[in-house]
Amino acid sequence: MSLYTAEQHDGFARDFERDGIVVLRNHFTRDTLRRWQLAFAPLLQARIDAGATAVRGENRHYITLPFVGVFADESIFCDPDILAIVERVAGDDPVMCQLASDTPLLGSTYQDVHRDTPELFDGEPETPSFQLAVNFPLCDVTAENGPFETTLGTHRMNKDLAMAAFERGEIPLVAIPMQLGDVMIRDVRALHRGTPNRTAEPRPMVVIGYSRKWYFRPEVRIDVPGDVFRTLSPRGKRLLRHMPQVADADALADGESYLKFAY
Repeated sequence: MSLYTAEQHDGFARDFERDGIVVLRNHFTRDTLRRWQLAFAPLLQARIDAGATAVRGENRHYITLPFVGVFADESIFCDPDILAIVERVAGDDPVMCQLASDTPLLGSTYQDVHRDTPELFDGEPETPSFQLAVNFPLCDVTAENGPFETTLGTHRMNKDLAMAAFERGEIPLVAIPMQLGDVMIRDVRALHRGTPNRTAEPRPMVVIGYSRKWYFRPEVRIDVPGDVFRTLSPRGKRLLRHMPQVADADALADGESYLKFAY
């Protein structure tokens, strides 16, 4: 059930168009996300021990989540408010293409400022949004444990012009503190970076990727077990229609294919 009206969805879409980001506060239930956190902690340790993460900087680990159990929760990836905003920004009938996590540990450092995807057409003015990241943490995010820092409006700027303006100090970075239950929807082309986690506890941030129906990046995917796919609603199946169906939910345990992430 939606928490917002259609008019409010329109307002979020307008804010997104201006800033490249909107945050829905206290959107998911904390109990649901605590179950995700309990499932994630041993997965994180096992993947680190196996050297099976994509390293996103010093002591910062990207891990694709297995599409099973708590991680295959339609109340999360089919959330009606999130999808209403996604469709207003990135078009009808989107594709879900990513379910993963970014986790800085103690000893992590600042990432270089970057975008998460290249532009569609080299040297051309920026297009409407075509790929979005929906992020939510599995703990409170504070100044001490590595808040996401982003810029406002650079998703609608030429990459080189935006970077030049940032380097001249004309475009500031804005930290996004979050509480467990908050959800951030962002255009992956905005200039941004991860920051250091200075605490002893991991700071996991989940990312669900949604793209326009015609956009595909083969290195970013969700392997969906066939028996899980068959249990999904028609809406869930439609979102995952281009993702490979597999027999083994742990098919990515030996390594990650999404290695190049900064543009």
